[in-house]
Amino acid sequence: MSHRRNLLTASIIAGLCCVTSIAAAQDATPPPAKPQTAQQKAEAAKAQQLEGITVTGIRASLEKSLDTKRNADAIVEAVTAEDIGKFPNTNVAEAMTQIPGVTIDRQFGQGDRVSIDGTDPSLNLTFLNGQAISQTPWQYGAQPNRGFDFTMLAPEIIGRLEVYKSPEARLTEGSLGGTILLHTLEPLDLPANTVRGSFGLNYNDQGSGGSRPTASALYSWKNTSNTFGVIASAQHYEEKIDRQGLEIFSYSPVSKWASSPAVAAGIANGSLNPNAKVPDEVNSAWFQQNRKRDTATLGFQLRPTDNWDINLNSLFIRENFDNWNQSMYPFTGNAPGNVTSFTQGPNGVVTGGHVCGNDNPGCPAIGPTLMDSNVRKSVVRTAAFDLKSTYHGDGWSLGGAAGYSKARNDNISQAVIEPQYAGGYTWDINHGFNFDSPAAAKNPANWHMGDADGLGGWPGNYGSYSADSRDTYAQLDFSKDFDNFFNELQVGYRWNRHEEGMNAHVYGGNGPISLADLGTDGLTNVLGSVGGWDGSSQHVSADPNAQYAWVRGTNGGNEDPGTFLNGTYKLIEKTNAAYAQLNFAGGDFHGNLGMRYVDTKTDGFGYNYSGAPVLPAPVGSYQQASQTSKNWLPSLNVAYDVAEDVILRFAAAKVIARAPYNMQVNNLFLNDTVLTGSGGTPDLKPFKSKNFSLSGEWYFAPQSYFAITGFYKKIDDYVFQDVVQEQHFNSATSTDPVQFAKELAAGLCTADGFCTYDISRPANVGSGKVRGGNASFQQAFWDTGFGVTANYTYAKGTLDSGGQLPYNSKNAYSISPYYEFGPFSARINYNWRSAYLAGGYVAGAPPATTEAYADLGATLGWKLNKQVSFTLSGMNLANEQYKQYIGTKDLPVAKYTTGRRYMASVHFDL
Repeated sequence: MSHRRNLLTASIIAGLCCVTSIAAAQDATPPPAKPQTAQQKAEAAKAQQLEGITVTGIRASLEKSLDTKRNADAIVEAVTAEDIGKFPNTNVAEAMTQIPGVTIDRQFGQGDRVSIDGTDPSLNLTFLNGQAISQTPWQYGAQPNRGFDFTMLAPEIIGRLEVYKSPEARLTEGSLGGTILLHTLEPLDLPANTVRGSFGLNYNDQGSGGSRPTASALYSWKNTSNTFGVIASAQHYEEKIDRQGLEIFSYSPVSKWASSPAVAAGIANGSLNPNAKVPDEVNSAWFQQNRKRDTATLGFQLRPTDNWDINLNSLFIRENFDNWNQSMYPFTGNAPGNVTSFTQGPNGVVTGGHVCGNDNPGCPAIGPTLMDSNVRKSVVRTAAFDLKSTYHGDGWSLGGAAGYSKARNDNISQAVIEPQYAGGYTWDINHGFNFDSPAAAKNPANWHMGDADGLGGWPGNYGSYSADSRDTYAQLDFSKDFDNFFNELQVGYRWNRHEEGMNAHVYGGNGPISLADLGTDGLTNVLGSVGGWDGSSQHVSADPNAQYAWVRGTNGGNEDPGTFLNGTYKLIEKTNAAYAQLNFAGGDFHGNLGMRYVDTKTDGFGYNYSGAPVLPAPVGSYQQASQTSKNWLPSLNVAYDVAEDVILRFAAAKVIARAPYNMQVNNLFLNDTVLTGSGGTPDLKPFKSKNFSLSGEWYFAPQSYFAITGFYKKIDDYVFQDVVQEQHFNSATSTDPVQFAKELAAGLCTADGFCTYDISRPANVGSGKVRGGNASFQQAFWDTGFGVTANYTYAKGTLDSGGQLPYNSKNAYSISPYYEFGPFSARINYNWRSAYLAGGYVAGAPPATTEAYADLGATLGWKLNKQVSFTLSGMNLANEQYKQYIGTKDLPVAKYTTGRRYMASVHFDL
């Protein structure tokens, strides 16, 4: 794959190099007049937004984005609405990939989490019209995160976005790498009776069920005096998510299987290294989801006088994340005596082997292969309301804002069954497994869930979590203009209250049944793109509707105390912040300096108990842990116009970022099958960082520039998740006695029900640093219609004690050649990022490294007339594999494909 990537990149660059020599012949664009005060900057931003929408074309949108960057006091990148529409994307994150230093994670194919200059997505905040939008997790077992999930926002509602890589005192604190500001459209900036819309189809060549529809509509009205306007929009989006792959949850040394005569003999004769790593299982995984998103916005804008603006915006989102996740585990680790052979591979890793089962009369026990089938329901509802008012006096302005947002997921539920097959199998670390008796393994009558003595299996349980999140804020800002070098003073205050809550319930006692009696969905046909063997590619599959009905109909309703006590918590975070910022401009200099003070109080509530969990909860076990932090955050931004088309910038600031909400409370999530979990630490300190940036920008031609930026971030109190072993009560003692008996026999648990779990917990691990730089280039080649944007980022993030920082890709680049002439437009978008450390696939798994990942996309457009246009887009056109490993590629833990995605749509603008 890397060879193909290099060929592709080389061919694109070679095709463009032949015309780069014309750049020197182009006249440099005179710089636009720089707005000096906050009011002038706001008016300029609105003008850029308006022009970026009404003036069509890629080059026009790129020019407006450059105007924002060029006029800013800080180090800022921008994307306009027109530019968003010219990229192949299904959400806003995917439209940001051309911004220098921005990388995105694609665990489920879609771009969802944004890293900026090598920092963790959780350490970069996003605001919509200045408001934080509440979020809740959609995935069963997932926890809330500060990093913004961009899949929730339809790109149609965004007028423009900016990424502030260097902070200003007036901006809300909490970002380590950068702050993302999203702005919706405003009715007084659009022509009266503006009507826009689109209809399209999305198709995934790996998913089944055909194409999925998408549609949007926008209407904007204003009166003739331009003093009152209304804007409303609605969007419906659907996409088929289909992720197939192989997973390995844990490794153990060969010595674990010493009870096997074959393994003992191999250790004795030296053919097996007793310390070599063996996968405890190689899992065939298939995740299917028909993701749906409905979005509506309603906004009002009132201008009672020429110098008074009032804006009221509202946002409503409903997302359906129902999904079906199937995993088939041949648990080699649960049958040590059944191993008949191991294949010793290079670098201390066992790469394959054979396990006997009940289809071999001489086998000491059954061969434990579990099919973990999870039918999940999940619907997230989000609402946000925001009111702003600004009055501009003679040389002063006063503004106020207040907002409220709420997100809730009332039923993150899972109906799970685990049928077991008892036959033998051969496994391979890169290809999965094959059964000794394929026909028997494909017969659902041989898959049992407690209905046949001695053949194992688990009838499963029913889990139901609920999550809610609320954000309330109020802000007051005042500015005063001066007729000297320091031309404006801005002061303000912001109050914010965030609430986060999770309630966890699991109910046991499903009725025993065989897979044949339950009903099946035929055989799977997966893993073709990852080279899976027949046993892992074509295996039995439960009927998901019959499974859900069986679990809900036979579940005994016996609640698991451990799940409730460990997974139920609440957090309240209150912040009070005040700032003062001086803007200056004189001669060839402009910029700002300021100070922000923030007082944060966090109250976490959770259950703290000893011994085996019981319900009702022990008296006094629901406890509160509080923490307060006070921080002074200075900032400085200086821009110097070296020449008419060259700008040098310097920025320095102290910033903070807070740990994800769930990490700050006493909570625990346990997987009783693989004995892993995750938990919080109530006394975490916030990240603190001293950030420095230096950049040079050369605007050498219309819609063209070249820039180099260097950055250095010295981070203290870095929060890192590591895995520790802890003793916890295993609820499988009552919910799955067969599984617990296996764990007990393997020495993983004691008879009183306590087991050794691998738990990932956060801790302040000391200091670290991120250092690196960006190089970005953009050029339109005369009036040929051809142009290109490209950028490269180097970011080296390390802990002072050793080790990588999460989500830090050392190298990343993006290149996007385009063509637009007359009614036709075309754009290619190629993004690549090097390997980076990410969280383990399951809770409690050690942090895994995600291999280098590339995404190739393209968009073709045809404009029939001023009112109607057509686009055809493709994403992940190379069907890139998403791979993860622990420490070395010899220890893989995940390998997925998500398929190529195609989008065809028609747009109208009346």
